[in-house]
Amino acid sequence: MGNCETCAFYNYDEEYECYFCDINMDEDEYMRLLSDDHYECPYYRNGDEYAVVRKQM
Repeated sequence: MGNCETCAFYNYDEEYECYFCDINMDEDEYMRLLSDDHYECPYYRNGDEYAVVRKQM
């Protein structure tokens, strides 16, 4: 499991000057994500574009 900072859906909003999750979660999913340390986000995607290239080397 990765954390939000490495997720492809974790984007910076220039208007509010902060990062946010760009996934449209319902209230139950969001509360589970905040309250449970062991809950894995089902939407997590590694935002490291070069991970595949490093793996091939």
